[in-house]
Amino acid sequence: MFDLGEVLVPSTGVLPLLAAELGVADEELAAAYWPARAAYDLGGPSDVYWTAVVTALGRDPEPALLRRLEHLDSAKWSTLPAHSAALLDGLASDGVRLAVLSNAPAPLAAAVRTAPWSSLIGHFVFSADEALAKPDPAIYTRADAVYGTAPQDVVFFDDRADNVAAARAHGWDAHVWTDPAAALDRLA
Repeated sequence: MFDLGEVLVPSTGVLPLLAAELGVADEELAAAYWPARAAYDLGGPSDVYWTAVVTALGRDPEPALLRRLEHLDSAKWSTLPAHSAALLDGLASDGVRLAVLSNAPAPLAAAVRTAPWSSLIGHFVFSADEALAKPDPAIYTRADAVYGTAPQDVVFFDDRADNVAAARAHGWDAHVWTDPAAALDRLA
C-alpha cells in the first residue's frame, strides 16, 4: 500500500506549475497552498480551498481561475513519474496486490481513479471520501475494511513519520518512504 503525495508523486512538479500559473514564487505559493489543505483533503469544497489560496496571494478569486487551479493541481498530482510507474508495473507483474491510501481532496481522488495507471491498483482510500485523514487511527481501520485485509497483511509506505507511526500502531508493517529501490528491498 502506498501514499500518493511525496511517495508515488513528488510535489516538485506540482507547486512550480501552480506558482507559474499564478505568477508567484514557489515559496509564496507554498505559504498559501498548505495551511488550508487539511480541510480540503477531508472533503472541503474546492472553491473554498482555492479561494483561500488565491486571496492569500492577493489575487481575485475568479471562478475560471479557481477551476483552472483545481484542474492543474489534480492533473499533476495524479500523473506518475517514470520511476513510480516502473515500480507499480513491476509489482503488479509479480502479482503483488496494490493499494493507495492518501490524504487527498475529492477532485484529486477523481483524477487518480481515471488515470491510466489506476488499473494497477486494487483499491483506493482517499481522505476526502472517508472524512478521515492520516494519522487518524480510524482511517487505517477503514482501509483494512475496504481492502479486505488484516493489519498484519499490509506493508505500507508513507513519507511522513507520524503517518507511519500510526500505521504501525494499527499493526501494519509501515515504513517511511525514501525511494523505489528501498521499497523493493523492504518488500523482498
